[in-house]
Amino acid sequence: MSRFFSEKYSELTPYTPGEQPRDMKYVKLNTNESPFAPCQAVIDAAASAAASYQLYPDPDCKALTDALAARYGVAPDEILLTNGSDEILNFAFMAFCDEKHPIAFADITYGFYPVAAQLNRIPYKTIPLKEDFTLDPEDYIGIGMNIAIANPNAPTGIAPLVSDIERIAVSNPDSVIIVDEAYVDFGTESAIPLTKKYDNILVAQTFSKSRSMAGARIGFGIGNKALIADLNTIKYSTNPYNISRASAAAGVAALENDDYFMNNCRTIMENRAWTVDRLKELGFDVLPSSSNFVFAQADWIEGGELYLALKSRGVLVRHFTLPRISNFVRITIGSIEQMQRLIEEITALRKERV
Repeated sequence: MSRFFSEKYSELTPYTPGEQPRDMKYVKLNTNESPFAPCQAVIDAAASAAASYQLYPDPDCKALTDALAARYGVAPDEILLTNGSDEILNFAFMAFCDEKHPIAFADITYGFYPVAAQLNRIPYKTIPLKEDFTLDPEDYIGIGMNIAIANPNAPTGIAPLVSDIERIAVSNPDSVIIVDEAYVDFGTESAIPLTKKYDNILVAQTFSKSRSMAGARIGFGIGNKALIADLNTIKYSTNPYNISRASAAAGVAALENDDYFMNNCRTIMENRAWTVDRLKELGFDVLPSSSNFVFAQADWIEGGELYLALKSRGVLVRHFTLPRISNFVRITIGSIEQMQRLIEEITALRKERV
């Protein structure tokens, strides 16, 4: 780092995104992107909006906000649009957390949470998942801290019960419960209905996964209008024009063609089931997943070794070095052709070693 870098960030360890190598053509199963392109209406809407790029976008993002409100049965003032769901998460950490209001989250969860806490100089507590990598709600009952919960969790893919999220929220009435639902459309229940009952629940979602729009950077939060007003204070103090004209128009078109994307989600869930069965036949232990990825380990090959071996064969998966999960790899569920290629390569590897 340069001699000008602020000391307050000197110990910050930034979030590491999934690698994007360009040295060869890979079967890319490492960043949980959709294998399906957006529908043509989304592409056309973005192209049309780009013709007015000389103008600032609507800072209120009214058309997309109204479309989301209709889709999820909430009021427009209960929604905030952000530049990807990471921005709504960071806004929430900024708005609701400080030295007097720390935050808690699992030891094995989305790696952005500790980074956001460190960036904003927020004290945080990591709470170990159980041995089976499920979240124990009793660990969070009445702890008197803000809490971030991924539903379903990443990188495990395991979803907590919404009834447990409700219990946690009820037991911590003076704390904000941030429910990160980036993968919720792949087979689990959303906590959005709880935002109607409790003023301390904020749900974050994204268009990146289930709506094939990772490149558009559209995220949103749903919560009590007072929470959303607080988050708007942060937004308008940092990045008021945070959604581009093209992305906003594409988002509206995506919601108008919601069936297309939800059908794609069902296909991914079918491909997930097929992949899990094949991996188990190859000696893998696979955690139960409600996401567009699976988390798997085998006793015949170490996780880091499997990652490198697959990469050398043109297949990218994600490996994490945290001790509890270093033997696992996270595998994005892609098209059936991509999953067949993955299984072919793993089968070949196993024949070499077993």
